[in-house]
Amino acid sequence: MIRQGRESHEVLIVAVSKQQTAELIEAAFRAGQVHFGENYVQEALPKMQGLAQLPLQWHFVGRIQANKTRAIAEQFQWAHTIDRAQIAQRLNAQRPQHAPPLNVFIQVNLDAEPQKGGIAADEAETLARFVADLPKLRLRGLMVLPPASASTESTRSRFRALHSLQQRLKVRGLPLDSLSMGMSEDFEIALEEGATCIRIGTAIFGARPVQQADPSAHSQQE
Repeated sequence: MIRQGRESHEVLIVAVSKQQTAELIEAAFRAGQVHFGENYVQEALPKMQGLAQLPLQWHFVGRIQANKTRAIAEQFQWAHTIDRAQIAQRLNAQRPQHAPPLNVFIQVNLDAEPQKGGIAADEAETLARFVADLPKLRLRGLMVLPPASASTESTRSRFRALHSLQQRLKVRGLPLDSLSMGMSEDFEIALEEGATCIRIGTAIFGARPVQQADPSAHSQQE
């Protein structure tokens, strides 16, 4: 049983492992963690190669650039940040034929923040229907990143809005069984508001060193 009255099998915990070593990821796996999230392709690939003997599930949780879709399609099992048809098309076309469909979330930018990816809420249904028709992608749900400076109640309102959007789209026949929302500082609120997937970094690994971002990637929170 986890907090907020939810059963552990109802919630997928993704350990966000950016800037963490392969040794720390392996230690987390030995402690029972299977799902790991990475923000930058160039940082992730060497770790993934070094840990290839372990049955890990890799989630891409950073902003997706068109020139990185092949690596994501070939090496990851999940992508949380689909926000336009072009990216979905590329991931679908580049997913290996022998691989199962890539599990994907549509990122919704509820506050129209220019520094973040994500589609407007009123455009999410159109993109969701497009993604749902792609054979090498499996549409799982919606994802959101509230503003970093948002108050507790403001964060709660964003999570509630995403859950409401998910329910409306499910009624319209879209296969949205998951909500990716909540990080180390706000996952308890996210769980209260219906999260089924939470992305936890510092609460699992501790504080990160000063970030050295992939210079070719846009910055985005975990």
